[in-house]
Amino acid sequence: MILSVDKIEKSFGARTLFSGASFQVNPGDRFALVGPNGAGKTTLLKIIMGIDAPDSGSITFAKDVNVGYLEQETKLASDRAVIDEVTASAVEIKALGERAEELQLQIAEAGERGKVPESLMKEYGHVQDRFERLGGYELDSNARQILAGLGFPVSEFNKPCREFSGGWQMRIALAKLFLRHPDLLLLDEPTNHLDLESVQWLRGFIAGYEGAVLIVSHDRAFMDACVDHVAAIENRRVTTYTGNYSSYLKQREDNLEQMRAKRAAQEREIAHMQVFVDKFRYKPTKAAQAQERMRRIEQIKSELVILPEGHKHVDFKFPDPPRSGDMVVKLEEVSKSYGEHHIYSNIDLTLYRGDHVALVGPNGAGKSTLMKMIAGIEPPTSGSRDLGVNVGVAYYAQHQLEGLNESNTVLQEIDSVAPGWTTPQQRSLLGAFLFSGEDVDKRVGVLSGGERARLALAKMLVSPEALLCLDEPTNHLDIDSVDMLENALKRFPGTIVLISHDEHLVRAVANRVVDIRDGKMTVIDGDYDYYLFKRDDLAARAAADSAASQSPRRSPSNPAPRTASAAQVPSQHEGKKTKEQRRAEAEARAELNRRLKKTRDALKKVEAKLETARKRYDELMELMASEELYADQDRFAEALAEYNELKKGIPVLEDEWLELSTTIEEETERGRA
Repeated sequence: MILSVDKIEKSFGARTLFSGASFQVNPGDRFALVGPNGAGKTTLLKIIMGIDAPDSGSITFAKDVNVGYLEQETKLASDRAVIDEVTASAVEIKALGERAEELQLQIAEAGERGKVPESLMKEYGHVQDRFERLGGYELDSNARQILAGLGFPVSEFNKPCREFSGGWQMRIALAKLFLRHPDLLLLDEPTNHLDLESVQWLRGFIAGYEGAVLIVSHDRAFMDACVDHVAAIENRRVTTYTGNYSSYLKQREDNLEQMRAKRAAQEREIAHMQVFVDKFRYKPTKAAQAQERMRRIEQIKSELVILPEGHKHVDFKFPDPPRSGDMVVKLEEVSKSYGEHHIYSNIDLTLYRGDHVALVGPNGAGKSTLMKMIAGIEPPTSGSRDLGVNVGVAYYAQHQLEGLNESNTVLQEIDSVAPGWTTPQQRSLLGAFLFSGEDVDKRVGVLSGGERARLALAKMLVSPEALLCLDEPTNHLDIDSVDMLENALKRFPGTIVLISHDEHLVRAVANRVVDIRDGKMTVIDGDYDYYLFKRDDLAARAAADSAASQSPRRSPSNPAPRTASAAQVPSQHEGKKTKEQRRAEAEARAELNRRLKKTRDALKKVEAKLETARKRYDELMELMASEELYADQDRFAEALAEYNELKKGIPVLEDEWLELSTTIEEETERGRA
């Protein structure tokens, strides 16, 4: 055990966050702490760190555990250079190095006197081992590797910390944590201020981290890649699952199915006994039996299964934007410079109606600059930008959160951009962005970062334009909100330009990818997976060209000898696929997807029908347990007829679902073979 959270209770006024929350983290565990916005994830991290106090319960650490904590927001006003700030944070490692030197001197002095105490040697061995394990001899090089992995150019290692923006300061805080190499890392939304490539580096870093990790994140692909346990805040308690995030979702759904079935059986039993009690409780001949059933009802109620709060899945579709011409925006021979800093030279880019474009590349490569030029916010230094017919532009970035009126309520903010909408229409829109009930009357000034982000998005999408430019729209959103946004973006008929560190969102939305690095722009006409294939292919070609250019040239009269080692070259690559094989596999996957599209669409429709039918079946079961229904013969007859139809129809739908699922599985397996 490295951390034990035992029976934590925490309330704010009448609102209870935790009631008996418990879980344990062992050495080497990688935990994701998940739950909807407002469930108390950040509060629990602060309780673990001792920043907040629980109402009751305890937090216990193993002896001598070193803990590192990354908060959602941080601010460094230091004049110290970034590299110095990071290396200075390794206080414990430096102290170990100093102690090792002291012990070396003491051992040398004791040796001169004739005998070295065993306790001295034992302490030196322990200190030296820990110093080496924490990277004490490679402190500076480790700091540089970490900063480079987090996206810092080498040229900025000596830049003062205070000159960096908030997002980059978060990266400095991450680098300081990672260099310290604590036994337990607590990370609150570590990917919020990273680009896609830095997130991929972070995934690999955490996957190989020797200590334990507890992460709060909304990034599903990130959690799938680097966690092996999930602690889910459900019904004010913490339930732990073994496996990554996708495994947790499956386990949770399986558990929920069992819990729903048990709860439905309990409710049916209560309803059936209640009918008997209501009918016979005042009849002397049946009073004893009625009393027995009443006691049984109370017992079942005390044992009633409590279902976890369901995820808020809202099906939201943007209003269609004004229909634009086929060409939406065109950049021709565009160059962009900021003083001496040159970003682009003579780039061309044309986006069409229906393009969903992801801009990818390392931080500082110019993704946000390109988006601002596309949106018309930044003018190019030279070249031209042309908008198509009937194209309006909507631009979203984090700074727009500052444009919200702090004194307005959520409903008033929406009303300011949708004055023609009725209040029910406005409430319906806000419900899609997970503002329900009294939430719409909250003042903007008291909203969390995630709530502000959702409100800013809702304002922009009340009446969307034909061209949406979204710069990191998922920052501060929880997974339910990201799901809602993802589903809406996938169905948006207009043009989208997207920058996001959320690989799951990019994979779901993008049908074109623009890779930006080293002042160059490469357009890939395909989804994110095809982009990854092409990127690897291009990297392999570049490596091959580089190897060919570095190998000694031979004339036709002096060819390279066919030695035994040369003949063995193919075996060095045994198991690796050629670019032709990878291309063939990519084309086969595309063909399989095209072939199965109709089957998958049919499966989705059947699943929707089956879910509706099952839900209505449960409703009818509950309704038919009501004595009131029995008194109304017409309603009872209608309910019974509908019940019988569903009883016959559900097995048919289940058979259809099974047949379609089997077809997809078999075709997929055949395609892999």
